[in-house]
Amino acid sequence: MADKKTIKIRQIGSPIRRPEVQRKMLIGLGLNKMHKVVEVQDTPEVRGAIRKLPHMVEVIND
Repeated sequence: MADKKTIKIRQIGSPIRRPEVQRKMLIGLGLNKMHKVVEVQDTPEVRGAIRKLPHMVEVIND
């Protein structure tokens, strides 16, 4: 069984004055506070959410 790949995501933008859909995407990614870093599985769904929020999240390379 292969290891699951993960990526680290940091929230760099505030959800204040943003559409409700974007707020829900942040919560779905496990983010809710500025500069919080989470490690999530690298799936097409997560990549799609990151593409929808390029102004609010960044992928961290270790």
